[in-house]
Amino acid sequence: MIGLRGVVLGTLVALVAGGAQAANWDMPTPYPDSNFHTINIKQFADDVKAASGGKLEISVKSAGSLIKHPEIKNAVRGGQVPIGEFLLSLLANENALFEADSVPFLANNYDAALKLWQAQKPLVEKAFAKQNLIVLFAVPWPPQGIYSKKPLNSMDDLKGLKFRAYNTATQRIAQLAHAVPTQIEAADVAPAFATGRVEAMITSPSTGADTKAWDYVSYYYNTQAWLPKNIVVVNKAAFAALDKATQNAVLDAAKKAETRGWAASKEETAKKTKVLVDNGMKVLEPSDKLKAGFAAIGKTMTAEWAKKAGADGEALLKAYRK
Repeated sequence: MIGLRGVVLGTLVALVAGGAQAANWDMPTPYPDSNFHTINIKQFADDVKAASGGKLEISVKSAGSLIKHPEIKNAVRGGQVPIGEFLLSLLANENALFEADSVPFLANNYDAALKLWQAQKPLVEKAFAKQNLIVLFAVPWPPQGIYSKKPLNSMDDLKGLKFRAYNTATQRIAQLAHAVPTQIEAADVAPAFATGRVEAMITSPSTGADTKAWDYVSYYYNTQAWLPKNIVVVNKAAFAALDKATQNAVLDAAKKAETRGWAASKEETAKKTKVLVDNGMKVLEPSDKLKAGFAAIGKTMTAEWAKKAGADGEALLKAYRK
């Protein structure tokens, strides 16, 4: 039984059950058209239209133009829109399972991140199913690295450094590294470094390239601290209103989008890291001492996350480490 909400949503998307009439879905996304996530999603929409023979057209509303990022999940859940994309860890306060991919130094390369997603996905699907949402696919951002004004050879070099903290995880990293967590908004990063209010930060090569990090720091350490993912979900009632062939078209396009998106993320990482190098930054692998120090921080923060996540968190870690 789809119920009243499903009937209303079915009317909203102009789809008669059985597929006699074409559907048009608006899909909100948070990022601009030039972002690799948005490019991938637009290809997903094109694939759905082609595979469904035009029975389903998805109109991508990028850059938060239709619905702002923090509101996208609930908009899909409530039937305001049938489908949407958002950063999975944005829902950490709702369920700790949603932030498993943002636990620092738990999965610190693409292969490990994929293995973590395979362990995380069934639990995420189960949690979203309770909210009448179906997971279609997920794609990671480039991995997070350390930017610094001075060389970092061991954890001792982080002691006392003013370290940008923009959420609870980065604040905790700073605390465990005996750095000084300093809250700086993204728009203020460059002047904060220039004036000495902050001396190090952790973010992706994409953000570093986009904000011209070479203007205010000299070193980038490829720690690959975590690879947070964007996720695409669809309203269960909207999906159920599609005929079987169109449902299959959506699912097949989603599989292709996930594979293509992971490859695009790797390409983005390589491209933006090269931009850092080309503009004179020293892009370095962390020393063994630095790796060991961050591994210890990761062990502590993973244990803290597992305690918060409870039995599901333990099951996820067990599956990931198998």
